[in-house]
Amino acid sequence: MLFRTALPEAFTELFHRYKQPIYGFFCRRVPDPANAQELTQETFFALLRAASRYEPRALFRTYLYAISFKILRAHRRKAAFRAAFLGHRNSVPDPSKQDTTESRMWVRRAVEKLDPIDREIVMLREFEQLSYSEIADLLRLPLNTIRSRLFRARTALRELLDPSTAAASSEAQKASPAKVSQSAVAPGARKGFRL
Repeated sequence: MLFRTALPEAFTELFHRYKQPIYGFFCRRVPDPANAQELTQETFFALLRAASRYEPRALFRTYLYAISFKILRAHRRKAAFRAAFLGHRNSVPDPSKQDTTESRMWVRRAVEKLDPIDREIVMLREFEQLSYSEIADLLRLPLNTIRSRLFRARTALRELLDPSTAAASSEAQKASPAKVSQSAVAPGARKGFRL
């Protein structure tokens, strides 16, 4: 609540508490660390400008990540426009595609293969440590949608990272009893019949 009155001490405290998490948020989503730093600063400037309008309806952290998301979307739109207008892509590699250790490389490649919304949900949960309800508020999706998409994304990641898991599940499906033919089903149980 002190933040709303725009006390410099309150803003300084918030800046020191959230500077690294917000910088990490951008580092995982933009290719250049300098851009990540710039977007982090832009987030805190936007926070300062909006201080008088802040209403504590959700956790402050959710509010701050919502601002970060809006700034990231604007940055991506501008980058796409520049790429289309100037006719070239950014020469800096995507951070999700670069890393030093082999295991991290495998994880990043697996995360890359997820649907964009599933990727974002996994990153918000696992890297930003947001709760399910915070992610739901941030992405404006129902809570159960977040839960189910996160479960499916984790399952997909498990299969991508451990091919033996995918092979075991396909073998289990092959070993399950074959489908019963329609002629073997009792006449009353066929499709279209009600008992």
